[in-house]
Amino acid sequence: MSRSGQPPDLKNRLRPLWHDVFQLAFTYKLHLCYFSHCCTYCFICITVKLNANRMVVGTLRGFDQFMNLVIDNTVEVNGNENNDIGMVVIRGNSVVTVEALEPIARPQ
Repeated sequence: MSRSGQPPDLKNRLRPLWHDVFQLAFTYKLHLCYFSHCCTYCFICITVKLNANRMVVGTLRGFDQFMNLVIDNTVEVNGNENNDIGMVVIRGNSVVTVEALEPIARPQ
């Protein structure tokens, strides 16, 4: 709650975060697939199981050598409840498993 007793307007507060996600990605040299056509595994729908029995589903947009993930259109799954959380950067040490929800073509 704010000082006026009204809940904060989260949409206006989250818009600048889009810029911060890209700034964070470039700072830590994440492999963002918006700017690279060589990524075979990006733009696929994945399920990521995180520590503490958390799970998110979304579209993989980028990654780095530490398995930090950039996921777009992310939905947090809590039993029967789904929470749409948009674009997220997930730190690699909290990732337990990554599962592709669609077939991946093998490069030849």
